[in-house]
Amino acid sequence: MADIVDTAVKANSFTTLVAALKATNLVDTLKGKGPFTVFAPTDEAFAKLPAGTVDGLLKDIPQLKKILTYHVVSGKVMAADVTKLKSAKTVEGSEVKIDASQGVKVNNSTVTTPDVAADNGVIHIIDTVLMPA
Repeated sequence: MADIVDTAVKANSFTTLVAALKATNLVDTLKGKGPFTVFAPTDEAFAKLPAGTVDGLLKDIPQLKKILTYHVVSGKVMAADVTKLKSAKTVEGSEVKIDASQGVKVNNSTVTTPDVAADNGVIHIIDTVLMPA
């Protein structure tokens, strides 16, 4: 198996996420021991943001880092565990809301592919970029 970053790179649908991780120097963190749970937005999820948002965030590294760490939960939380939760505290510091009544939603995002295993945690693929309050 590979770590979270290498798993995302190999999937070929997270180029924006990987570029953002590199820009914020979070690659080494997510290649670290962990374990981490990452709600990973696809390139299509980033494309749903208003035009210019990604470019703007790449110029505002503190805000970009805040958004990225809002997608990470400490520990390895598998889908079976996520469905028992109402919320989860993110590495950014605030909580994401979890609703497992119809599929799994994290805030306003749907988990499209759960439980993508990595050496140092798990990735849940989501269809919308999560924005902290």
